[in-house]
Amino acid sequence: MGIDIRPIRPPLQVDAHGVCRVAGTRVTLLTVIDAFQEGASPEEIYQEYPSVPLADVYAVIAFYLSRSEEIDSYLETVIEQEFKVIDQIKTRSPLADIRRRLLARKPLPT
Repeated sequence: MGIDIRPIRPPLQVDAHGVCRVAGTRVTLLTVIDAFQEGASPEEIYQEYPSVPLADVYAVIAFYLSRSEEIDSYLETVIEQEFKVIDQIKTRSPLADIRRRLLARKPLPT
């Protein structure tokens, strides 16, 4: 009786928007790796994101550690895209304008 030592495929999938997520969840690769890089243990990540099975958290981290340069490059691209989207949102609706409109709705004290 032997043990099956074939590699385990990482539980990741790319969604329709090109975002890499833990399969079957809404949790992104960036979320898991960010938590890991900030010092969270796999168990702490699992507690924070219980929709991701603990074994999947370990598998994602193992995948990251084996291909960190490639994944770091991907994550840098994702973060750059996030900042671009945030800038676009701010440009379309500046926070100062939103604040002014909200304050205009606020009833004056009597």
